[in-house]
Amino acid sequence: MAKTFVGTGRRKRSIARVRMTSGKGKITINGRDVNEYLPFKTLVMDLTQPLEATKTTDKFDIDVTVHGGGFSGQTGAIRLGITRALLQYDQNTDPTSDASFRKILKQAGFITRDARIKERKKYGLKKARRAPQFSKR
Repeated sequence: MAKTFVGTGRRKRSIARVRMTSGKGKITINGRDVNEYLPFKTLVMDLTQPLEATKTTDKFDIDVTVHGGGFSGQTGAIRLGITRALLQYDQNTDPTSDASFRKILKQAGFITRDARIKERKKYGLKKARRAPQFSKR
């Protein structure tokens, strides 16, 4: 049986569980093809950036389970999940060498989790910071 590498990614309100096995480069999200699931090509490009940076686009089949948030948040969560799965695959390589996935992905900025989330609504305001419209009379 092929070895499976797992990574969990989070972004905004989305959580993605990524399972990576050796294969031909097929990406499946919630049982559907990546191009069928995501409405824009830019999101698909964004999602595959860690694979392109490490030159492993045709080396792994990726199966993703994602829930919560919108397409942009889900794409960011999947990208982080793929990055973490790649790090798990490459964990025996020396992290100081130029060929290590960790060094490549760190320089590209894929390892850092984007911590920005929606700010909570405050009382007396319409949204988090939007005040009610001022009326002079």
